Amino acid sequence: MPPINNEIAGKLALITGASGGIGAACARALYLQNVNVALTYSSSKDKIVDLVTEILALPNSDSPGAHNASISTHKVDVGSADDIQQLFTRIREAYGKDGPDILVSNAGYGKRTQDIADISIDEFDHTLNVNLRASFILCKLSIPHMASQGWGRIVFVSSLAAHGGGINGCHYAASKAGLHGLMKNLATKHAKDGITVNDVAPAMIGDTGLVPDEKILEGTAGDVRNIPVGRLGTPGEVANVVMMFCQTGYLTGQSVLLSGGLK
Repeated sequence: MPPINNEIAGKLALITGASGGIGAACARALYLQNVNVALTYSSSKDKIVDLVTEILALPNSDSPGAHNASISTHKVDVGSADDIQQLFTRIREAYGKDGPDILVSNAGYGKRTQDIADISIDEFDHTLNVNLRASFILCKLSIPHMASQGWGRIVFVSSLAAHGGGINGCHYAASKAGLHGLMKNLATKHAKDGITVNDVAPAMIGDTGLVPDEKILEGTAGDVRNIPVGRLGTPGEVANVVMMFCQTGYLTGQSVLLSGGLK
């Protein structure tokens, strides 16, 4: 029987879209468990600099020795295959690894365009490139390293839209549903390699680019009055699920709907 190994301290995690609320929360949570974190951002350099400053100032009380972990930041357009390939070259140079041990594919893109007639082909292609193709490329580059060591964790940040809901257009729903299918397939094929693949499907998470606050959702299906728990979710609560995936090697091929009871 393969040995049980849920230890993540000392591992390398790649988190895309780390300048946003969910990515930043995942970075904090993993760093506090003494995980080295490579963080990507697309344009918000000030936010990623502020995040690194904040993380380095975190107290050690929750996880002694957490400050032994390292942090690196990388400007990456995940819609560009070349950018992602160059990112892995930089990871190899910085960490001496061919890829991360933990991949949190979080970077995403979405516009609240409801009517299919208003969604251009270019907008559809860009949404699919960022939300789906990027995760495919990231996995293609990460899995050989994970398989070679017999251990890996892959977590996609999906959406309620993948399950047929959401408040964005069909192009966004299609991209997230594709991500769900990618997760299911890879989880089945690579369980034998010690790699788990899961996704968290959040909905109505505040302090994020899509949902900065409750007001923006007024009059939509995501209005707080329609959410059974009566409030928005937090990026930290998404990070809690991501941490569960990272620390539970018996859990794979699963999508956790984090929506406060919203369906």
